[in-house]
Amino acid sequence: MTDRVELPGSHRDAPAAPCAGPVAPGERITVSVYLKGDGGDPLLDLPPRAEPGVPVATRQALAAERHAAAHAVHALTRYATAHGLTVAGHDAARRVVTLSGTAAALSAAFGASLAQYDGPQGPFRARTGALTLPSGLAGSVAAVLGLDQRPVATPKLQFAPRATSGFRPNTVGAIYGFPAGAAAGAGQTIGIIELGGGFRASDTAAAFAAMGLAAPEVVAVGVSGGTNDPTSDPNANGEVALDIQVAGGVAPGARIAVYFAPNTTQGFVDAISTAVHDKTNAPSVISISWGSAEVSWTAQALTAMQAALKDAATLGVTVFAASGDNLASDGVDDGAAHVDFPASSPYVVGCGGTRLTASGTARQGEVVWNAGSGGTGGGVSAKFARPAFQAQANVPSGPAGGGRGVPDVAGDADPASGYLIVVDGQTQQIGGTSAVAPLWAGLTAAINSAAGKPVGFALPVLYGNAQRFNDITEGDNKVGSVGFAAGPGWDACTGLGTPIGAAL
Repeated sequence: MTDRVELPGSHRDAPAAPCAGPVAPGERITVSVYLKGDGGDPLLDLPPRAEPGVPVATRQALAAERHAAAHAVHALTRYATAHGLTVAGHDAARRVVTLSGTAAALSAAFGASLAQYDGPQGPFRARTGALTLPSGLAGSVAAVLGLDQRPVATPKLQFAPRATSGFRPNTVGAIYGFPAGAAAGAGQTIGIIELGGGFRASDTAAAFAAMGLAAPEVVAVGVSGGTNDPTSDPNANGEVALDIQVAGGVAPGARIAVYFAPNTTQGFVDAISTAVHDKTNAPSVISISWGSAEVSWTAQALTAMQAALKDAATLGVTVFAASGDNLASDGVDDGAAHVDFPASSPYVVGCGGTRLTASGTARQGEVVWNAGSGGTGGGVSAKFARPAFQAQANVPSGPAGGGRGVPDVAGDADPASGYLIVVDGQTQQIGGTSAVAPLWAGLTAAINSAAGKPVGFALPVLYGNAQRFNDITEGDNKVGSVGFAAGPGWDACTGLGTPIGAAL
């Protein structure tokens, strides 16, 4: 018998939901098997720098390079075929092999223990324990995703009770001094990751008409069975509308590609790796408004996601992610501080939130967004070491010592000073750190357009230009006594601060 070993980081506890019995042996399942990539993180050794200039690879060159080293794919294909599985696809650039088969065959191939559970949103499949593989194959595999369907993330948005005191997205851009004009972002594509919901063209048209702008081109890209479905979830629809209208409102010349995937670890990782390596739409910037506390992720899923985000940095794609709306606890009820992933990835620009006051387009002031019932996430990662670009940022010690500080930047996020968004035919006032990621994505698209080349991996240059931010020094993101206070320079509430658009 072939020796089998545990796939590192694959252990999962049972869900906190009633078990409804075993999975039917003949149920068809598709999994994404991510293979291990190159070691080392040279980009994270870059110190703060005054100017961009990180070398950028092309999607075509990276794909060609990885096609030449496909021995692990052949070994996995032989193993899968021997276990009655079908190889449904292989993307060398993404280092992923898609396998399809029955629940019984996949359970045997990967040592998976599967069962059905009844969750608040309906039944789902989940696995418990660790996955196993033959020892000769396990060393090549980073993650096996798709056996478990439990939701992995939530959208980081909050609705205000009434749409009475908010701003149109392009007004927020004007308050922060973003480039004006219909051509801002021209020639760029902004990628937006969504794990549910959908958009209506009529909502987009109405929102941009209210801003006095032509509606941008918006395309939907389905990933792993995800679709643009505006009939499914009103809350998720609000997220999708917010992302499109904020990003497009501050970069009206940009094209927008929305990647829809299921809300699972497989869907989330597949969506980001697809967007990063998409040669058709070729986004130069990606906005992510979904996430969850680091502690809710398996190590194998973190590894696969990190590989995709590292690829983004290598390819010159700037990624922004919301830092969360549940203050320093990130919604974890254990009395400790937590940070949200993927905002905590050192390859991602984490986006915190403020409450903004303005008169017309004149900024009057900002404080940390903390409304008691919600507010900006931020803190110190327990999973990722402190990168070199944060070495002088006075990041406090975290649960694992010298961790990566979150967030990096901030913007208006309080629902009380939120964004007027058209969703499901109605104008709603929406806030949350999920508004900040597309805000910064739009600004970066405008910068890329003006420069004629991508900013790319932006974190070292952002930390080298702290003077180009509005430093937020008032407020905190504490839950009781747990959390962090704002102060001069970087802090774990609003990072470096909010943008001074023209200076950036």
